Amino acid sequence: METIASTQAGAAQETHERWIGTDGWNLTSFTLGLLLESYIFGMSSIATGWVAMPTTLRSLLLSWSPLWLIIGIAVAGPLSDHVGRKTTFYITMSMYGLGVIGIVFSNTYWLILLFLAILLFAAGGEMNAIMAANHEVMPTKDRSKTMMLELNFGIGMGGLILGAVSLLTIEHGVAFQRGMLGATFVVALVVLFIARAHTPESIRWLRSQGRGQDADREIERYYGKEQWQMRLNAVAAASGTAMPRAASRQASMPLRLFVTTATAFTGTAGFGLLTYVLGPAHFPKLTADIIFVASIAGVVTGGFAFWADRLSRRWLLLVGYLGGFVMTVIIALLVNTWASSIVLFWILLILYNAFGSIAYLTEDTLKAEVWPTRRRGTYTAVVRFVSIGLYIGTIYWTQNFSLNAFTAFVVGVAVIGLAGAVAWFFWGNETGQGVSIEMASGETPS
Repeated sequence: METIASTQAGAAQETHERWIGTDGWNLTSFTLGLLLESYIFGMSSIATGWVAMPTTLRSLLLSWSPLWLIIGIAVAGPLSDHVGRKTTFYITMSMYGLGVIGIVFSNTYWLILLFLAILLFAAGGEMNAIMAANHEVMPTKDRSKTMMLELNFGIGMGGLILGAVSLLTIEHGVAFQRGMLGATFVVALVVLFIARAHTPESIRWLRSQGRGQDADREIERYYGKEQWQMRLNAVAAASGTAMPRAASRQASMPLRLFVTTATAFTGTAGFGLLTYVLGPAHFPKLTADIIFVASIAGVVTGGFAFWADRLSRRWLLLVGYLGGFVMTVIIALLVNTWASSIVLFWILLILYNAFGSIAYLTEDTLKAEVWPTRRRGTYTAVVRFVSIGLYIGTIYWTQNFSLNAFTAFVVGVAVIGLAGAVAWFFWGNETGQGVSIEMASGETPS
């Protein structure tokens, strides 16, 4: 990467970063990619109603999503560090095309598993590459905002569309529902291909690999030298402002690993158990409704992301996980009441997902921004692999739990995330409030 030091001598130069067409295409590309990831992840829950199956096979199908997601993460994380973010995107999109064609014509349990595995493998790699790329390609002043908006509207709308299509087609039979789910996916995939054709490779990644000439070509094609220089100046200005604070408190690698893994586990397992497992395990007729309502609650609450670049990441993390913990305690204590009152059930689910949205958007932004560029994809993949892998264990652990035991277990999951949020609040460094990616990751400008 061009040294930021070279720009500091020109402090008087303009540091304004204009939002340009390339940024718009990146935002569209990343949001659609996350939408499809969420859409695919929730499809396993809907698929439990496509064929008759015993409890053991139902648990396998529910765990299929996180299982193949983490396999894709494990492969694509290091792959994106080796071949680049954009090349990884083309690989995952090709797998999307193959998987969706297969799922439309899958009428047996084993074919459903096969083509869901292909889709989920690609989805795991897609999201991992997006989380790494966003911090590297977006303007410093919009880095936090764009990441959270992509997560909010991408992940939230993916679940929302999945739930809506499922509810609208369920009365027309399984084959029709499967076909409509596939058709909706194909439309989004076509738009995603178009958007990706207008997006660059990460300039920061190219520089970290010593590919200066390739970086220059990407700059010339997608940004222009003048605009790229402004962005370097903006990084230098943001880094200079944050330097005293960052120098006094830069999180150690063990702390980063603990916090990102603990919060990611609770973000995945807490949300997953109450959104994707609660329905099939205890309220089968409400499975699609739960996904739909949870997604709406998350998307609406996630509107705070518009101000994400002004807000403290440490405070947001604490508020989200503390609120989520309190809600899980209330849900566990009132389980016998809301189990027989649909109105109270929806109120509690909405409130839980409101805090869950704050926590989820914050931790998903944090866990990709605190690593050095050269290994960002790999470290992000490690955290996601471990946290989602543990979530898989919770699906099997709770498969025979009563509703009371199930909700009590979710409280325990919430405690882990709260511990991570508290640790980051007291000992972590601030990565929000306009801090550059170099400062957030500890790559101090030199």
